[in-house]
Amino acid sequence: MNRVKGKCALITGASSGIGEASANTLASKGCDLILTARREERLEALAQKLREKYNAKVDIYPVDVRINESVEQLLENVKSAKTIPDFLINNAGLALGLENVQEGFIHKWDTMIDTNLKGLLYVTRAFLPFMIQKGEGHIINIGSTAGWQTYPRGNVYNATKFGVRALSDAMSLDLVDTDIKVSCVAPGNCETDFSLVRFEGDKDRAARVYARYKALEAKDVADAILYILNTPSHVNIPYLRIMPKAQRNVYVFKR
Repeated sequence: MNRVKGKCALITGASSGIGEASANTLASKGCDLILTARREERLEALAQKLREKYNAKVDIYPVDVRINESVEQLLENVKSAKTIPDFLINNAGLALGLENVQEGFIHKWDTMIDTNLKGLLYVTRAFLPFMIQKGEGHIINIGSTAGWQTYPRGNVYNATKFGVRALSDAMSLDLVDTDIKVSCVAPGNCETDFSLVRFEGDKDRAARVYARYKALEAKDVADAILYILNTPSHVNIPYLRIMPKAQRNVYVFKR
């Protein structure tokens, strides 16, 4: 059964990686989309592709989730378009660097905290009251296996993803008297631009992260998101950790 057809999903960080793959997967199932990211040209290209391929209804908005005023403007635009989402996929997030905490760069810490935690909170705070008013909805927060197990020099990134996990728990408790579901999807190593961003464009270093084993693809995570959203109304999946077969935790790989 297709339970996402005719629904509307808001996806943050939709211009690449898991966000882009989720947009493709949901559009293929007849779900309307509200796509946000900082890179407007990437959003425009994606929206055009989805409209042509799936005849999808797609609205795009350039948004920096780190800036609450930008999120508030997104809310006003979405309200004006009368497309309050049924699903919220808090996907925007990133890692920067692999320095020991005593050698860390404050601007990198700020960017990770502002995006991975505060951005998630800003978007959720903006749209959740309207989902409650509609009487149904589903929030999916994209976490990481780094939110279950720390690793050397992961420090602040680990902290933000442990925070996403905790916030998912807390949201679910706060929403117990509503019909809003909350899920946290935690991918392991997934070959996207994640490592390229972490290493500030160093392609060789990024490639070594995924060398000699088959990593997850963004579509694998998008398929898991679809599965969660497509469950019957009485079913909720609070956590879903998904890793490539070659990965057993953040340290142990078969290469």
